[in-house]
Amino acid sequence: MVVKQVKHWLVTRANAARWRPIMDWAEARGAEFSQTRDGQGFLIEQPKALPGPLRVEWGVSQRSYLPGTELRMRCEMGLHHDLQMMVLCRALMENLERAVFEAYTDTLKTRVDTDTPEEMRWLVMFPKFNNASSQILRQRYGLVGVTKDLTSAWIEGELSEALVQASQDLLPEGHPFVLMSMRGNLYLRTEMSEPDLPKVQALVRLLETAAREAQRVSGRLAEGGAWPTTTSIAWTPSTRPGDVT
Repeated sequence: MVVKQVKHWLVTRANAARWRPIMDWAEARGAEFSQTRDGQGFLIEQPKALPGPLRVEWGVSQRSYLPGTELRMRCEMGLHHDLQMMVLCRALMENLERAVFEAYTDTLKTRVDTDTPEEMRWLVMFPKFNNASSQILRQRYGLVGVTKDLTSAWIEGELSEALVQASQDLLPEGHPFVLMSMRGNLYLRTEMSEPDLPKVQALVRLLETAAREAQRVSGRLAEGGAWPTTTSIAWTPSTRPGDVT
């Protein structure tokens, strides 16, 4: 028991030093930085962030399609409930589509309804948007949403520019990445083997851009439904303990 406690103390101390730049950055933003109980990950919480309260976590992946460790974020926005849209790495989209197809052809296909995360279910539920004005955006990302009009309104403009820029170095081709608007919030997940301050900062900026654009679209919906919407959902959203979603 003593050996285990000493080992945990050493790991926590070493990681505190390794993550010091991220902690300093978080505190400079007015956020609270803390290590996870096992000392193997960290949590950043900023209740007064704009455009909405921000939560950033790094640690063991909570999704099977992201091996190893991940960076996951949530920005609480209070968006219109019909704002259900997603952009993800195209290679990841193709892999998830194959996984969903295999699950449906399996005799235990009911597992898809209860155990499959939204990012996989939406590939079956919602139409794909393939008409983005940017060729790079079409080549590197998959886009789906409750309607094509909503997805287009969200993605075109500032978010499109940010995603194209990210594809140059922050999110190289094939790197697993998911950005979603659902349950009134914005969520981002990406594989990250080691937390790196410049990358964390850049991904936070990308999430904030997506959140501002979603807020704009949500405002138009709230004014009287500028686009046709779909309110029926084929599956009940699920959450997992300790998950940002």
